[in-house]
Amino acid sequence: MMREKMSENHKIVRAATTIGIGTLLSRILGFLRDMVIANFFGAGMAADAFFVAFRIPNLWRRLVGEGSLTISFIPVYTEYLTQKSEEETREVTHIAFTIAGVVLLILTLFGILFSSFLIRIIAPGWYIKYPETFQLTVTLNRIIFPYLFFMGLFALCMGILNSLRHFFAPAFAPIFLNISIIVSVFLFYHTFKVPVMTLALGVLAGGLIQFLFQIPFLLNRRITFRFNFKFRHPAIKRIGLLMIPGLIGTGVYQLNVFIDTIFASFLPSGSVSYLFFADRLMEFPLGIFAMAIGMASLPSLSGLASQGKMEELKETLSFTFRLVCFISVPAMVGLIALKTPIINLLFQRGLFDYSATEKTAFALLFYSVGLWAIAGSRTIVPAFYSLQDTWTPLKIALICLGANVIFNTILIFPLKHGGLALATSLSSTLNLILLFRKLGPKLGGIDIRKNIKSLLRIFLCSLPMGLAAYLICSIGNWSTTGNVGEKVLLLLIGIVIGLGIYSVCSYWARNEEMLFLLKMIKHRGGRRS
Repeated sequence: MMREKMSENHKIVRAATTIGIGTLLSRILGFLRDMVIANFFGAGMAADAFFVAFRIPNLWRRLVGEGSLTISFIPVYTEYLTQKSEEETREVTHIAFTIAGVVLLILTLFGILFSSFLIRIIAPGWYIKYPETFQLTVTLNRIIFPYLFFMGLFALCMGILNSLRHFFAPAFAPIFLNISIIVSVFLFYHTFKVPVMTLALGVLAGGLIQFLFQIPFLLNRRITFRFNFKFRHPAIKRIGLLMIPGLIGTGVYQLNVFIDTIFASFLPSGSVSYLFFADRLMEFPLGIFAMAIGMASLPSLSGLASQGKMEELKETLSFTFRLVCFISVPAMVGLIALKTPIINLLFQRGLFDYSATEKTAFALLFYSVGLWAIAGSRTIVPAFYSLQDTWTPLKIALICLGANVIFNTILIFPLKHGGLALATSLSSTLNLILLFRKLGPKLGGIDIRKNIKSLLRIFLCSLPMGLAAYLICSIGNWSTTGNVGEKVLLLLIGIVIGLGIYSVCSYWARNEEMLFLLKMIKHRGGRRS
């Protein structure tokens, strides 16, 4: 049992590393993509039209494609991989591809035909005041909408490959979207009469390439593509039932963002921007580490659940939670300690002055407080999905949505936009507590005491790291925009020394996750030798 548990932990860490590297590269290329768009199109009519046109298919991708489809497909498909015959599994694959293709084709045709109506809903002011911009947006939307079709199929491919413990292709595929947009602009900007069309074509090509990139890896695992219209198959029904709460849950998150924006609209000008920039910084460690570990753990947890190995599932879940805390807690402390230097280097230029840096740092401070809870929740939710329970996380999300509104109402007066950020952190902590409380009985109890002790040990090891990084960076003058090279060097020194102190403290405290990672690195080094 111990060897099997270690094997699952190794698989999760390796998979999370692959997903994390792919996400990091995608984020870096995404930043370069935004720089290219800003350089060629600025912030004028053409850029506005593209961003609005891209919003609808991209939202559908998050709701239906990479969101609810993948998380509902993996547990059922994993059960067939482990419990059913190869022929039965192949049949489910063919039916899933057929129904996904039909539904996505209908949605795509609907989007193309009714683009004018959809754009009129999300940008009604343009229809009345700026008919030229409105018409351009409709045209771009019609070009981009097939992106939804390819991304839906990509999400299904990702679910299959992840269930088979292959993470490379799905993790690195999003890189092609950013590359495609950048290349399209550089190659065709001067070719088109309306240059912004290059962005739409880049998105469309990027979606197609992401899907096609998966096919060789699927064929290598003998996954074939055939039409099968047995839509009443039991597995398809179960996937559909699991998708409904997942779809609503993703919608709840979007509603939460919308409600926060409503509250922020009553605050002084710039408050929405301060929250946006702070949230972008916090999403960076979440996307690279927490999301990666959550995605990597779902196939492992689903496999153990389908085989009824609840003790191993509990041990694996506890390990993933402690591992994400081992990364997210120092990330939280680091963001709090270095919030002003980071914002100064990334954003403080032009109209974004030191006052904006301070106010964004104020929001980042309160967002960061809940970083560990948000990261922890993203490792607990996959356990519910592995048990094919998507309703419990949805019910808890609705409770926390109401709690967030209450926290916003209370904290907006004393803390302004910082209160909205703190409300998000508090509701995220409540979400994690409720998830643990509901999951415990399902698994026959969880060793909460062990997880809390590990969390406290990690936090204590993070404090000297944060203090050292803060003292080193306090040498610089972060109220100005000059001496960028010196500031970058100072920030890097602070981060490197801080991480060194955290590593030493974790090793000295015999932190289980630290020892596991060292053992894994040593094992890989030994195998290569």
